[in-house]
Amino acid sequence: MFREEHPWRHNPWHQTGPATIHDIAALCGVAASTVSRALTNPDRVNIRTRQRIQAAAVELNYTPNSQAKALSSGRTGAVGVLVPDITNPFYFDLIRGTQLQLKAAGYTQLLVDTEESDEVEASTLEQLRKSADGVIVAASRLNDESLAAAAAKMPMVTVNRDVVGVPAVIIDTPSAMPQALDHLISLGHTSVAYVAGPVVSQSSARRWASLSAAAEDRGVDVRSLGPFAPKTQSGAAAADAAVHSGVTACIVFNDLIAIGMLQRLRERGLRVPEDMSIVGCDDIFGADFCNPPLTTMSSPIEQAGRVAVSMLLAQLNPLAGGGNRSRSVMPTHLTVRGSTGPVSSG
Repeated sequence: MFREEHPWRHNPWHQTGPATIHDIAALCGVAASTVSRALTNPDRVNIRTRQRIQAAAVELNYTPNSQAKALSSGRTGAVGVLVPDITNPFYFDLIRGTQLQLKAAGYTQLLVDTEESDEVEASTLEQLRKSADGVIVAASRLNDESLAAAAAKMPMVTVNRDVVGVPAVIIDTPSAMPQALDHLISLGHTSVAYVAGPVVSQSSARRWASLSAAAEDRGVDVRSLGPFAPKTQSGAAAADAAVHSGVTACIVFNDLIAIGMLQRLRERGLRVPEDMSIVGCDDIFGADFCNPPLTTMSSPIEQAGRVAVSMLLAQLNPLAGGGNRSRSVMPTHLTVRGSTGPVSSG
């Protein structure tokens, strides 16, 4: 008995490579441009033609080429996420937040470690203009002019970097600096050091400004030490500088330096918090079970990553709604643990 088959099931040639839209077009008797529309913007093709094309695509095991899709649509389906040091646990939660939010929206995350280098960051941003639809830049090391120029060339959201005209998620650690100072004052400390981060870190500068203003209001002596690289290895030099300065407590740029300080002070035979109180910043993984557990400033880091993605998607898809925030502030609070205590009377 004769069995009728759909015309697109007849493949008149032996396919030697992956199917293309031209193969589908030939089987369906339509133009390649019609196939492209049916697969990327189906509402622009009538339903019967669309169904024929979709069935042919399945029959030929057609897989869209991401580069071709980017050329035809102007979109790559990828978003770059730049961090200055991928080994810093602070960025673990941020990266998790961006990854989960991008995945939910159908985007691929391109993660780049810029190695604390403004040159690497600048060259990466230039490369991503061709391979990503937008970028999220955490703790940028570029100057304001360079960062604003890069944001003018492609959709961008920064994290912990405030530049006029560039959408940003700000983790409000400066607001927690007076909390940390008040905590130390309540324990009897009147001579405190701020252990500064990199010179190019806007976050470090903002924290010092907030802390020094709070110290002036309260009549407390606060001095700045450093700058120090935001790594555990910097803690030894930072601890030595703190001991030399004669302060009884330190508020430190980040938890990595603070943990390195705990190690160095222990090597020197100094007790924390009896001889020196230490306050960190970020509440990274491990801050609560180092020795002693670290008093630090905590923020919703994963949520910051999610918010950054939402702000970027609002730029990429303005017709989808969701608002167009240019700035979002994440709250920060002090978490008190064992590394701070009363000033020694001896």
